[in-house]
Amino acid sequence: MDEEQQSTVPAEPAGTLGSEQEQSSSPRLAAAGTAQQEESSSAGLAGGRLLASISTSIVGILRDHYGRGPMKAKTYALDDIIVVVMRGSGFTALEQTIMDSGEPDRVIAMREDFQRVMATRYKHTIEQLTGRRVVAFLSQAHVEPDITMEIFFVDGPLDGFGAVEVTQPS
Repeated sequence: MDEEQQSTVPAEPAGTLGSEQEQSSSPRLAAAGTAQQEESSSAGLAGGRLLASISTSIVGILRDHYGRGPMKAKTYALDDIIVVVMRGSGFTALEQTIMDSGEPDRVIAMREDFQRVMATRYKHTIEQLTGRRVVAFLSQAHVEPDITMEIFFVDGPLDGFGAVEVTQPS
């Protein structure tokens, strides 16, 4: 995919916001996410900048409310779908203890419960950044490898991110 269709935000600090540029995921990430949301409302983020802002904002929400966040986050957009893929979130001591006891499914269930609790915050962030209403939100967590996906369906296509629709396949 080209830079207009995906954005990777590594957790290591540095640089300015952009589709393949690094963005800090320290506690100041949440403030950056809020500032980006405000900027997008007035400046109309698009392309790689929009995708990077989504990645940064979702990671910031996780860091604020979960106590940690992923090592990498990548956002994809296609037509009216936005997918945020986060890798390497690490496990809390509680989660690791549960996994070590042979019950990784309980960790998945706990993370899925957390994502449901966070759904309103996530949807609001996507709506602020895209100017679109979120009509559906799906979340999926996986333990090995440690991957979480947040999937948003919005009420119309995002400018610059297209797809071909087949309405009656043959």
